[in-house]
This record gives sequence, structure tokens and C-alpha cells, in this order.
Amino acid sequence: MTQLTETVNPRTREIDRVSTLEMVQLMADEDARVAPAVAAEIAQIARAIDAMAERFQRGGRLIYIGAGTSGRLGVLDASELPPTFSVSRDRAIGLIAGGERAVTQSIEGAEDDADAGARAVADENVAEEDAVIGIAASGTTPYVIGGMQEAKRRHALVVGVTCNRPSPMSELADVMIAPLVGPEVIAGSTRLKAGTAQKMVLNMLSTGVMIRLGKTFGNLMVDVQATNNKLRDRARRIVEAVCELSTVETEQLLTRCDGEVKTAIVVSLASVEPAEARRRLQAANGMVRKAIQANGD
Repeated sequence: MTQLTETVNPRTREIDRVSTLEMVQLMADEDARVAPAVAAEIAQIARAIDAMAERFQRGGRLIYIGAGTSGRLGVLDASELPPTFSVSRDRAIGLIAGGERAVTQSIEGAEDDADAGARAVADENVAEEDAVIGIAASGTTPYVIGGMQEAKRRHALVVGVTCNRPSPMSELADVMIAPLVGPEVIAGSTRLKAGTAQKMVLNMLSTGVMIRLGKTFGNLMVDVQATNNKLRDRARRIVEAVCELSTVETEQLLTRCDGEVKTAIVVSLASVEPAEARRRLQAANGMVRKAIQANGD
């Protein structure tokens, strides 16, 4: 059976003969098919978010595994969680066929080694409380399948993200997410629509998990690590907006709270001292709304 991601797109057969403007229009038209394909999978995405959040709350990790473009997207998602949501770097891990060098260089043969995928998962000591997200546009990549098999053997939650259905990955995944974006603009170049779809799905998965874990207050990233001037300014603006304080008052509050955005919000809105705000946040598993509403008992 020919994989959908490998078929030839009849709409772009003459793409090398049209004007540049027409070429770009063809690409834009194909990209417009991605969002609806992802939207068709929202029930599965929501299922995965809830299952992943439950494991993460128990101390588990998010472990992405992929090859090529898919692997790089997983590494990217894992690497952005620590600064955005103050996730410890050892709790968001990206595994890519060929190792770190494959992030910046193409090591195509590495994706064919299922045993390497299994070893990568085993080397991370994956356990039941972890969530392993296998990413492969085709749904057939041996490295990813080997990793998913090992994760399954270790009773971890296994989530699959692909752009083909059915696929061998679907037999291993507890939750399968398969946005069907159709043939690529350039046949088989899955860094295009398939890559965009996978990126969108991973954005939803990780962001959704972080929201479920109280890493936001409304749509504000209150667990941001203020490690540079831009992020320190963002932290100040968040506290200033939520607490309706002046810039000077906000800066004084953040100083009292050692720059901790969540602590500052609870101090201001619950009228407590920083130590009490931290105690409430710990008791509320980091959820700001619950910490504000706590009665101090």
C-alpha cells in the first residue's frame, strides 16, 4: 500500500513551469489544508493531553522520539518547555535518530535502526509514569517504532503522531494522532505539510499539558523563567496586568518575591506574605487560582 505522504500531488505537477507567484500560491493553497487536518484530530489530542498531564503530575516526563524532521521537531518542543514553563530540563527530553549531531546534520540511515530507538528509550530508564511521544510522518520509521515498542514494554504512556492512517505506529500507541494532510507539494518531502502538522500537534500537546498543570493563569505564562531582559520585562508586565499595579509597585513586589511571578500574584491577590504564598502554591500543585482561593489551613 502506498503511503499517503509518499504519493504524487496532482495539483502541483507543473510547479516547476509556473511563475514564482503561482508557485508560492500553490504552496500556500496546500498549507491551508494543514489546519483542518489537525482540527479533525482534536478529540485524540485532548485525550493525549489529559493522559500526559496525569503522568507528568505524578513526576513523569515527556519524552519525544523521532528521526529527521520529526525528530528535530520533538527536540525543539522539548527544549522550549524549560524557559517557557519552568520545566526541569530532565523532564522534557528529545531523542533523535543519530543523536545530537542529527539535530543540525542529516543522518538519514539512522532512522532504519529499530534497536537504536529501543536503546535510546532504555537508556533514559523510561518508566510507567512517563509519556513517550513517537513522531514519524510516515508512521513506519523503524527507529521510532523500536522506541515505542520499548516504551510499551516498560508500561509508559505511548502517544503516536503521524500523517498516515493506518500505520504500524497505530498498533503501538495508546493514543494515535494522525492529521491526514495529503500528498506534499514536492512528493515525499514531509518537512512541508506533514512537518507543519506535526509541529501544530506538538504545540497543542505540550501547551495543553502545561495549562492542565497550572503553568498559566488565564492565557498568561506565569511560570516563565525570567532569565533575560525580554523575559524579565514580560514577567513584570504579567504581574502588573493581573494585579493592577503600577510599574514601580510591580517591581517592588517582584523583588520581595525573588522574581517569582506566581508567588507575586498570590501575594498581591490573596494579601499574604511570600512564604505563605509559596506554601499555598505548593499545596495547590502550583495552580495560582487554587492558591489564591485557599483559606490558609
